[in-house]
Amino acid sequence: MIALFASTIFTAAALLFVVQPLFARMVLPLLGGAPAVWNTAMVFYQAILLAGYAFAHFSMRLGLRRQVLLQFVVLLVPIVTLPLGIPEGWEPSAEGSPSLWMFGLMAVAVGPALFAVSSTSPVLQRWFSVSGHARARDPYFLYAASNAGSLLALLAYPAVLEPGLRLASQSTLWTWGYGVLVLLSGLSALVAWRGAADRAAPLVKPSGAPIAVRRRLRWIGLALVPSGLMLGVTNYISSDVAVVPLMWIVPLSLYLLSFVLVFAPRTAIPRSLVLRTLPILLVPLLMAFNMGAISPIGPLMLLHLSVFFVAALLCHGALADDRPEAGRLTEFYLWLAVGGVLGGAGTALVAPLIFNSVAEYPILLVLACIAGMTGGRLSGPDRVRPGDVAWGVAVGLGSTGLIYMAGDADLANAPLLVAGIFGVPALLCYFLSSRPFRFSIAVAALLASGQFRPGDNGEVLMAERSFFGVHRFSVEQNGAFKALVHGRTLHGRQSTDPAKRGEPLAYYHRTGPAGQLIGLFASNPATRVAAVGLGAGSVAAYALPGQPWTFFEIDPLVLELASDVECFTYLADSNGSVRTVLGDARLTLARETADSFGLIILDAYSSDAIPVHLVTREAFALYLEKLAPGGALAFHISNLHLDLEPVFADLARDAGLVALTRDDTALTAAEQAEGKSPSVWMVMARSQQDLAALAGDVRWQPSREGGRPAWTDDHSSLLRVIRWR
Repeated sequence: MIALFASTIFTAAALLFVVQPLFARMVLPLLGGAPAVWNTAMVFYQAILLAGYAFAHFSMRLGLRRQVLLQFVVLLVPIVTLPLGIPEGWEPSAEGSPSLWMFGLMAVAVGPALFAVSSTSPVLQRWFSVSGHARARDPYFLYAASNAGSLLALLAYPAVLEPGLRLASQSTLWTWGYGVLVLLSGLSALVAWRGAADRAAPLVKPSGAPIAVRRRLRWIGLALVPSGLMLGVTNYISSDVAVVPLMWIVPLSLYLLSFVLVFAPRTAIPRSLVLRTLPILLVPLLMAFNMGAISPIGPLMLLHLSVFFVAALLCHGALADDRPEAGRLTEFYLWLAVGGVLGGAGTALVAPLIFNSVAEYPILLVLACIAGMTGGRLSGPDRVRPGDVAWGVAVGLGSTGLIYMAGDADLANAPLLVAGIFGVPALLCYFLSSRPFRFSIAVAALLASGQFRPGDNGEVLMAERSFFGVHRFSVEQNGAFKALVHGRTLHGRQSTDPAKRGEPLAYYHRTGPAGQLIGLFASNPATRVAAVGLGAGSVAAYALPGQPWTFFEIDPLVLELASDVECFTYLADSNGSVRTVLGDARLTLARETADSFGLIILDAYSSDAIPVHLVTREAFALYLEKLAPGGALAFHISNLHLDLEPVFADLARDAGLVALTRDDTALTAAEQAEGKSPSVWMVMARSQQDLAALAGDVRWQPSREGGRPAWTDDHSSLLRVIRWR
């Protein structure tokens, strides 16, 4: 009997967590590959999970007989929506809210199936509790089977499903799996039916005193913090690498693994050990935060994920220790789902509206310290005291003082100074970890002090946040330049000197690869130029009088900043006939006339992450369709974390194109002082003849191939191009 119920719950959980990366993968190209796509999708999944748990809880009042019938109605209705896919006619509006559009799409396309699957685990656990089995009194061990199924499904997706099957085949396989779930659910219902003493009696049979409101709030809080923190970690990783299933799945897998471990019949990791580990891991993380460290990406990712996993273990372990008896099982899961939704919605939906930076992540780290280290109990011997506040504030003030004392010192070449400024306060913070609130307040104060560290991109004058990320308008080099920074990456620079404001700077400098390519392939005023990614509008400075230039930009906020003459004047000052098109480039470029552009420039990064759907065989086919005979494709491939040259070279080989690369990263101090940034560019054309103008330029070398299959919309091998060191 246990094997049957465990298999059914395992199957339901696997289906639920396979569809998450599967359907989000389908949606990504429609929204520009933004990191917020996954976070928004996760909030929808959590909301559906809450709805499924609520249905499971309240339907138990009907009694086994009627509940079984209703459960099968819920399972059979979604069959009409299968196989999963994007319904015809669904295309995001450039002006509307991407989040609302996503919620509507998912409600129509996957909502019914997800609702049915999400209700299965609590329903079957409750069926098992009345089955007459010897272990029916405590069915929570089946929750571990549920999370194990979720975890294995997530790990199988990037390892087996994504590389081995096209999206359509994955959807078909999911449909067959759903059919298996319906069959197993029927067998489980039959077993429960035979073992139940009273099939007509309500299945909600709580015993003992009612659950106190404070206890319910504690459950919600302990579920809320890891849920929000999971999305915060995911956003951090995705913003700096790439928005692909692999980067979503790792944090979610750790989240599920924590549930598996704490709800297992035997304790795998002692709580005391986990409790001691969290402060140890937080010391280097606090240093990394306050230093503004963004590399090496491998150790940093490991550090962030380790802190998240330990915090999740503490919070979920406290939930497991406080679980109620079987009669209140469905209510317990319902409040956990409420906490999960609140945590996800707070991170993905509310935070972008109230913060102009990614402030929710450090806030959640502090909440994780409080919730995890106290087990969610805010009273008792560990309650907050005035001395705790004083100690925490003292650490923060000391850290701020050290940062101010350092001034404009060259920290990159002063490791001992870095250790003193950022390491000493973090170690002091660790020595306060014997008292949870004192430690948590110190962590908060230390994170706040990091805001006083001089920015890498000058003084921030304005910061705004959109669905697609955080944008900062700042001044650099003592006011000599204005800059647009997206996430951690410079996306445009302009001189504040009126006499020089027409000069394109940063990666688009006239002496760099971009300036050379535009000068060669857009020297005729009749040549139409397409630029995917607007940034500050720098390349508009190259437009000849009346020359038609079209910018394809997905983020309305970027267009707003580039068009505001108080920020940048490249668009306003351009001599060309400039047109801007809002929306994802794959969708908007497809509407343009074939063979219409003599030069197509692709520079569409989200922070330092690449929108993978713009770097696939299908995307290249679109570029070539719109490229005029004799024209060229120019790609900006500079990247801190990814080696993109072999990816683009393999795509060029696959498309039968000629590709050259120019590495312009060895700049002199004088070049950097005048606003030029290091960059690497690739140019592609249909034949050697089309690139004849570059034949004698030794700076342009044949592009280095990776010798691997070209990336496609269905498959991309990101792991092979990450610079882990």
